[in-house]
Amino acid sequence: MAKRKVLIITYYWPPSGGPGVQRWLKFVKYLPEYQVEPIVYIPENPNYPLVDESLIDEVSEDLTILKHPIKEPYKLAGLFSKKASKTISKGIISEKNKQSFIERVMLYIRGNFFIPDARKNWVKPSVAYLSNYISENNISTVITTGPPHSLHLIGLQLKEKLGVKWLADFRDPWTTIGYHKQLKLTKSAQQKHKTLEKKVLNAADQIIVTSSVTKKEFKSHTTKPIEVITNGYDYESVGKVELDTVFSMAHIGSLLSKRNPKVLWQVLSDLIKTNDGFAKDFQLNFVGAVSEDVLRSIEKNNLSDYTNNVGYVSHNESIKFQKKSQVLLLIEIDSEDTKSIIPGKLFEYMVSNRPILALGPNGSDVEKIIKETNTGNYFYYDDYESLKTTILTHYKAYKNNALQSHAISLQKYSRKSLTASLSKLL
Repeated sequence: MAKRKVLIITYYWPPSGGPGVQRWLKFVKYLPEYQVEPIVYIPENPNYPLVDESLIDEVSEDLTILKHPIKEPYKLAGLFSKKASKTISKGIISEKNKQSFIERVMLYIRGNFFIPDARKNWVKPSVAYLSNYISENNISTVITTGPPHSLHLIGLQLKEKLGVKWLADFRDPWTTIGYHKQLKLTKSAQQKHKTLEKKVLNAADQIIVTSSVTKKEFKSHTTKPIEVITNGYDYESVGKVELDTVFSMAHIGSLLSKRNPKVLWQVLSDLIKTNDGFAKDFQLNFVGAVSEDVLRSIEKNNLSDYTNNVGYVSHNESIKFQKKSQVLLLIEIDSEDTKSIIPGKLFEYMVSNRPILALGPNGSDVEKIIKETNTGNYFYYDDYESLKTTILTHYKAYKNNALQSHAISLQKYSRKSLTASLSKLL
């Protein structure tokens, strides 16, 4: 039986690091098992904010990869301020009253001159290049994944031009994502975003989202079918990993300025002051980029001496941190806009056999998944007492060599199972 050819248009691809690359790297890995031949289209010269060369090994040599040049404005912006350009491209935006003049200007330009995002200039050349390739290679299905949401405009134009079947995959929302409010958008720019979003949602044959909250939001904009396919976990081979001997709490991934749970830092500070054993055993590990605002909060709560700021590591190394840490931290911004955000690392956390301690907004998809899978505890930003009680309970279990999670119902979140769901839409 001949495999169906499907063209996947994505910006993030190895050697890109960070969470954006994992979803489609894994889908592409398993699609051939469902009689689908993926063809991947990526930029030839991207400006990835994070690089992980080890991920290249996960790409099959038999995979067809198409590349086309892209003009990256972040490279030009780096001439004015390399630091500001790098942090903004990572999604780390300082609090408004702490932004430099250069940062404010760059955010204004990014928000109002690059709609929907900084990769908008890749749309026109990509449509021209892919139109010929699709016609010559008998491809009837195209998938775009965003952010960057400008890639959906490639799908939109290919749909209008060639009549291909088009699936638009939203790893994050578009106009309601938290950082939109920090881009200093004019009313005109805000309206352009909403217009483009609505056009994409009503032109695609199928919408794919990663959370039920996003599905509910999009259903108010379109009657097109919307399927929830979350991110998930894969079986990673990293060898035997020994548990930390200290009572370690680790956060894997970026800690943005507003992803700063001051209630947690206060609880930890108070436990250190009042519990000598806890103070002796405790260690806080940050594995990934951390904003200056978070580091200032850590210092203010006298936690600097207990904090190990590891920085960005490869995906394999991050898996090792997940498996060896006593407790895993999952922190989301306390906002209505972040209820739909399900970090990809949640699913990796769930199969690490380590208890998750999560903080975020009331009514989020993360809260539902953690409760459904019995993989940890979820707290709101005002849950001081219950947070303190849970951490102490974990600490006592650690002292008795009995700290672990007791997960249930995880199989549906495996990357292979999720790919099976995707294949049914093709």
